[in-house]
Amino acid sequence: MKKHHNTLYVTTQGAYLASEGEAVVVRVEQETKARFPLHLLEGIVCFGRVSASPALMAACSERGVGISFLSERGRFLARVQGPVSGNVLLRREQYRRADTPSARAAIAREFLTAKLANSRAVLLRALRDHDGGDGGQAVRHAAGWLAEALRALEDDRDVDALRGIEGDAAAAYFGVFDHLIVAQKEGFSFTGRTRRPPLDPVNALLSFVYVLLAHDAASALEAVGLDPQVGFLHADRPGRPSLALDLAEEFRAFMADRLTLSLINRRQVTPQGFVTGETGGVVMDDDTRKAVLVAYQERKQEEIRHPFLDEQTTVGMLPHLQALVLARFIRGDLDAYPPFLWH
Repeated sequence: MKKHHNTLYVTTQGAYLASEGEAVVVRVEQETKARFPLHLLEGIVCFGRVSASPALMAACSERGVGISFLSERGRFLARVQGPVSGNVLLRREQYRRADTPSARAAIAREFLTAKLANSRAVLLRALRDHDGGDGGQAVRHAAGWLAEALRALEDDRDVDALRGIEGDAAAAYFGVFDHLIVAQKEGFSFTGRTRRPPLDPVNALLSFVYVLLAHDAASALEAVGLDPQVGFLHADRPGRPSLALDLAEEFRAFMADRLTLSLINRRQVTPQGFVTGETGGVVMDDDTRKAVLVAYQERKQEEIRHPFLDEQTTVGMLPHLQALVLARFIRGDLDAYPPFLWH
């Protein structure tokens, strides 16, 4: 079993990462600011003007530590990854299934089942914790609609039809998301999902954590030998990690949405930590971004019992375990792919 290590997030603009012995050294203006043992890292994520030495890239590639480069706002730019350890037969079978409409739809259906079920669980948990508040009836209605959507997924449908169900379900879910925000309403109102760019602080938080989740999913898939670029639910597109986005769908509500709500409702972030740019896009300031990264890492350390494997693990290990189960299914070791369902 893969040991759950930490991800190093570097947000300091102008930082330079170098290799020194068995450690990653962070330097700013030639002054060493921090040092991290390489064997304790599973990934490095660089935001904005952060660079890395060729020696460090080589050391990380040899040890299976992926380095991702993102814009300061969190848009994915590039990823440095060493040779994949998985065998070619696994990837050939992955490509065959992705090119077979019925097989592709069957796997996409499982990703969506987890997404809708976990989204519904978030709504039901909010009703229990806060009694629904003023929007209780609307939240209950949306939870009921998601239950109907889950039943609709059981029918034999192609991927386009499944995406249609997903779109309607997302509209119902995000249509009541504002009712789940019970603190700081004046600064964190939510009227709908917006992206590229996010137009309010809630969307800025969601988009940022989704990027972190996709990075973890891509790392997990690489580790088991699957190709993160070739997915089943998301269409192929140059530079887009479609399978990583597929896998991330299982965890969006459980990890990203719940974390966003906790940050707001527990006042770990404030409206003052967000800035609106000239184009109307909203971004986090440095302190808020760091607070989100710390909270994300802490959430990944929480323990949970995996529903299919029935073993105790950490939240951060879940994408790795699901990638492992997916690889076993594609190889033919399992009759079906069991998605992650949160109860």
